[in-house]
Amino acid sequence: MSRQLSEAEANLAKARQDLQKLVRELDSRSLEVNNLSREIKGRQDETAYVSNLLDQFIRSFESRLHIAELQRYEEPIEAARLAPENDNLTPQQIFDAQASVLTIALDRLFDAVAGSRFEGSAVDSSGTVQVGTFVLIGPSAIFHSRDGSVTGTAEQRLGSQEPSIVPFADPDLTSAAAVVAKEGRGTLPFDPTLGNAHKVEELQEGLIEHIIKGGAVMVPIFILAGLALLIVLYKAVGFLFVGRPSPRRMRAVLDAVARNDRPAAVKAAKATGRPTNRMLLSGVEHMDEPRELVEEVMYENVLSARLKLQRFLPFLATSAAAAPLLGLLGTVMGIMDTFTSITIFGSGDVKNLSGGISKALITTEYGLIVAIPALLLHAFLARRAKAIVDSMEISGAAFLNELSRAKWRGGGTGAAPSLAADGSPTSAREHFAEAVTAAADGRPAHSPPAPGRGERPHDGTGSHSAGAHRPPAPAPHGKPPVELAPSAT
Repeated sequence: MSRQLSEAEANLAKARQDLQKLVRELDSRSLEVNNLSREIKGRQDETAYVSNLLDQFIRSFESRLHIAELQRYEEPIEAARLAPENDNLTPQQIFDAQASVLTIALDRLFDAVAGSRFEGSAVDSSGTVQVGTFVLIGPSAIFHSRDGSVTGTAEQRLGSQEPSIVPFADPDLTSAAAVVAKEGRGTLPFDPTLGNAHKVEELQEGLIEHIIKGGAVMVPIFILAGLALLIVLYKAVGFLFVGRPSPRRMRAVLDAVARNDRPAAVKAAKATGRPTNRMLLSGVEHMDEPRELVEEVMYENVLSARLKLQRFLPFLATSAAAAPLLGLLGTVMGIMDTFTSITIFGSGDVKNLSGGISKALITTEYGLIVAIPALLLHAFLARRAKAIVDSMEISGAAFLNELSRAKWRGGGTGAAPSLAADGSPTSAREHFAEAVTAAADGRPAHSPPAPGRGERPHDGTGSHSAGAHRPPAPAPHGKPPVELAPSAT
């Protein structure tokens, strides 16, 4: 019994050892399985990550291809894009399909430097699909059709999935490109702007086309421009024949008046130039009349000359003000049309939207082109007219002063202007005489109340001379009375 018990205990100890050994092996195997599971999951995650990277690379690679290369790489790119969605392919086959794009991209890098030729099709300017050869070096691509009828650069047009051919304008460039496409060597025409030069050339337009885009509002703008130009030319030519008397010639007139030499005064007055000569001649003609009459006659010539010099100038100022408003009207109408198009077709095409606004601004452009020169020329011509009138007034003041001194020295009957108790002239007409005399002598004059626009100064009796005859002036030395003509307004 004791021996059997010992044997049983020995077997039990051995069984326990075997159990512990099996437990240790089981734990080791479980740990290995867990490690393998984690490793498999990690590999699967890596595979999914690589697959996503390859998918992103494929999409990026396709977007960076030249429009001419899409035909060349269309099949492998499409197969790589659809491979992850194909349940019939193993992961290895999916990976191989996606990795093939990497090989294509590496080969394309070498081709971009050394150049490549491949067959394809493109659309010419008439919309016909031409089959021929592409030559691609870097970002530049040219196309030569099989029949040799079309040769030019291959570019992408908005809304088109096919390469568009832009023919060369120079025949030498066409011949050089054809040789490269046929033989694979030669001089390749290169566009450093990568097609932008053709786009800029398409946007360029002639003057007539630019004006026509402005619409109907351009018609009144150009009518104003034409009339303003005619007025400027008319006034400029007229001012060429209008001069201001030189001090030497004016001195000759005054010397003749001082000597009471009428023929010499007439001759000297004619030499002063228009319109001053007319004013001086009218003064010389009435030298023997009272100063008031001479003043009235000369002042009438000043008013007449002022009206002629300022003729048509208000229309020039009106043109300068109206042209920008017409341009703004055309712009508003154009923008309204643009927003109407957006309402109908939507705002997806930014090119058409910007083109519509650009057309609308053409009228404002030409309105300002007309207005700015018209405004400057009006200011110049108005200043020129005012300078001539001021010169006439100064010459008239000098003539009246010299005539008064000559009469007083010779004992003439010309009466001096009557003065009020404070020494100021008593009538508006005498105010004018005092003002021009003071301007000639360089001293301040009394300031009379300004008469209304279009009115002549009153003669102290409360009645205005504009549009009515004055009573005959008393005639000196028994001469018949002189009837004054109506004053010009």
